[in-house]
Amino acid sequence: MSNPTTSHDTLEPLSEMALFARLVDAGSLTAAARQLGRSKSAVSKQLARLEDRLGARLLNRTTRRQALTEVGRVFYEHCARLLVEAEAAAASVANLQAAPRGLLKVNSPMSFGVLHLAPAIPEFLARYPEMQIEMALNDRVVDLLDEGYDVGVRIGRLPDSSLVARRLAPSRRVVCGAPAYFARHGRPLRPADLKQHACLRYTNLPLGEEWRFSGPPLVETVRIAGPFAANNGEALREAALAGLGLIMAPTFIVGPDLLAGRLETVLTDYGDDAGAVFAVYPHKRHLSAKVRAFIDFLAERFGPEPYWDCPLVKARTLPLQALPVQATPDAGAEAGSQAGRIMVKTVSTNV
Repeated sequence: MSNPTTSHDTLEPLSEMALFARLVDAGSLTAAARQLGRSKSAVSKQLARLEDRLGARLLNRTTRRQALTEVGRVFYEHCARLLVEAEAAAASVANLQAAPRGLLKVNSPMSFGVLHLAPAIPEFLARYPEMQIEMALNDRVVDLLDEGYDVGVRIGRLPDSSLVARRLAPSRRVVCGAPAYFARHGRPLRPADLKQHACLRYTNLPLGEEWRFSGPPLVETVRIAGPFAANNGEALREAALAGLGLIMAPTFIVGPDLLAGRLETVLTDYGDDAGAVFAVYPHKRHLSAKVRAFIDFLAERFGPEPYWDCPLVKARTLPLQALPVQATPDAGAEAGSQAGRIMVKTVSTNV
């Protein structure tokens, strides 16, 4: 059983350390007493008890000013850290208990934002009626902190950065084309065969002219070429549907076409290490309730196995109408009273 006296003896020095940090920050006994809601004499006595307990003078005091001693400066640094941690602990509890509210600024790639993120927003706002969302859609590299975003969605492999990332779902890419294209040109049986095919290039990738495959037996990179390139995945999808060539596209874009037979996959024995779908946010000591709620919602909706991949796995048993409905430009308008709480920006020059 714990000893109450020992517990009190442990807590009292912590209280004294917090008071000392506030005293130094305030600049004077008078200012510290005013901030703490105590009398100047009470603060002075507590400081004296602290110095007696430590056996060292912490402050040199005159009627006009106070200055830290060398010992006091070292002690203050520890006290200040303690006070920051104590305030952080209290704030973290408050964040967990507080209802998410206020404006959340979200950044997302264009195609994923239109097809999957935008349709999810009405459900999120129905769950958290005190929130509003402003969403910007583009594929350029965005500095979330500099541009004022609370959270971003990133797809693929993340570069090293100061951002905190949470994996939401796997991201899979497939090589696919229209049946009419295969009827005219045949099917590639191995990655090297792609050199004889029209391959449509995605220009927003640093090495968009190279397609990378993993086994068997080794990682293989193929340099591709074709009559069309674009910085938008849905533009490439339209070109592939028209029989213009093959594309390497994420299943979250082409999944409905694969299930309906409008596109067909090739090279399925060769994997593509496409990474994952991530939620990222600037590093902060405390994650706000609104950001936490949004990321938890996305993880629940998209993971661990994304709904856009499930129909492909069960394609032989599921009817076509079981496929999730794609987003339409006016999907947010059906949110009724929520419509005024959704703001979407798009940048036409990006994906």
